[in-house]
Amino acid sequence: MKLAIVTGHSRGLGHALARQLHAEGWQVLGLARRRATDLPPAIEQWEADLADPVPVAGRLQAWLAPQRPEQALLINNAALIAEPGPVDRVPLAALSSSVRVGLEAVLLLSAAFLAALRDVPDKRIVNVSSGLGRRAMAATAPYCAVKAGMDHLSRAMALDEARRPHPARIVSLAPGIIDTDMQGQLRAADPGQFPDREVFAQFKATGALDSPEAVAAKVLAFAARPDFGVEPVGDVRT
Repeated sequence: MKLAIVTGHSRGLGHALARQLHAEGWQVLGLARRRATDLPPAIEQWEADLADPVPVAGRLQAWLAPQRPEQALLINNAALIAEPGPVDRVPLAALSSSVRVGLEAVLLLSAAFLAALRDVPDKRIVNVSSGLGRRAMAATAPYCAVKAGMDHLSRAMALDEARRPHPARIVSLAPGIIDTDMQGQLRAADPGQFPDREVFAQFKATGALDSPEAVAAKVLAFAARPDFGVEPVGDVRT
């Protein structure tokens, strides 16, 4: 049995990942704030708020403990972008939720996954990162910080796993620019708060955005590579 967990599965990239994994014969568990009504019924869905990740991670660890998959895959895809702008102009609760969903949940779900499936020989974690974790941009400080933290978390966890008898392979993977609701949110931002808004408008206008389905295929092909995890930070375009 091949088991995959996908966060943020109810729309965008996560939705495409869940659908494609199911089509490839994986047992899929999706975690999101809302259920997707158009996914195959065989895909298990949990309505879970990753802005409060401790109980979700505890539930996942308990659910995984009796499982005996031959392969296990965790894709930490969920992200939450605060309204673009300098941090002092963004509500504190929105800043907190952005970091909790994008980084704290990644840490806790990864810990739960590893603890429950320690003896599974083939286990992999894909942390869906971003070029903004490697190149800062004005008015997106929480998102940049989360993705940079995700990259470094992956590096450090990979060092720990290398010392284990059944090490997990971990990659923080930049997926390129995708035509999702998040891109729409950036295009709709106040240009007075978000000086790079026109850059994102041009991505859409010039057809530079990949579809979620195309990117999901790239992510899954990368995750299946025999050299997956040799480098803990990657990009689907390399």
